[in-house]
Amino acid sequence: MADRHACASPVRPVEVIIEDIAREAGTLALTHFRSLAGLPVEKKGHLDLVTEADRQVEALLIARLNQAFPDDGVFGEEGGEVPGTSGRIWVIDPIDGTFNFVRGSQNWAISIGLYENRRPVFGVIHAPVRDLTIMGGTTVPARLNGRPIKPLPAFDMSRASTGFSFHPTVSTADRLEAIRFISDDLGISFRLCGAATISLIEVMLGETDGYLSIGDSTWDVMAALPILARLGVSSTIDWDRTELPQKLRFACGSEEFVDRLRPLLQTLSVAAS
Repeated sequence: MADRHACASPVRPVEVIIEDIAREAGTLALTHFRSLAGLPVEKKGHLDLVTEADRQVEALLIARLNQAFPDDGVFGEEGGEVPGTSGRIWVIDPIDGTFNFVRGSQNWAISIGLYENRRPVFGVIHAPVRDLTIMGGTTVPARLNGRPIKPLPAFDMSRASTGFSFHPTVSTADRLEAIRFISDDLGISFRLCGAATISLIEVMLGETDGYLSIGDSTWDVMAALPILARLGVSSTIDWDRTELPQKLRFACGSEEFVDRLRPLLQTLSVAAS
């Protein structure tokens, strides 16, 4: 991936710079994770938390990205927004899975995705507790801890599984219809792990066949989707009709998997309109 905008280290590839930034952010997040008893926690909404760790990690990410790519914009979950002039925007989630983080679970990660020409084109995900760093994109091969990610297995209905998540504000009717459709109409298993990034990592590693989201934000998925696309995974998001602040309702997976979920998405879209 050509480094067209970095000024501090012009000979270093963009992916190396972003990986270093993600790892530094992970180190900061871990210092808070190891002392959770003293970490202030606030509520953004029901079951929707934010901590001082989120704010500090986001501030670090913005500072490092601005230093490395001064012409680029930044769009962050905790209100960090920096305008740019290059047309490129780094969409960041300082701690995806804050609820898990606060409860002491390992299911959280730092997510840094590049949005260019209204498309996710590159991403780095760093899950410090799991010691996982994943990257990939349009021009960058998908790699896990520096090694190529294995090709994804073929879709097999006899052992099919999907990740699934919904935002706390999603109606009970939509939640129940999604569970009913997955369990009854498709007859497959599902997992809820409380962090979109972690669910999407499971797709990358072949642990699930796809992912269904009802209410994720763009910062939850901006790093993961270009990595998945590099692995041959498609998504139902129409980026030409999607703005960065929007909530998302989508499925991703193989074409066969996504086709099976389209009737549900159409039902949920009608209910949301």
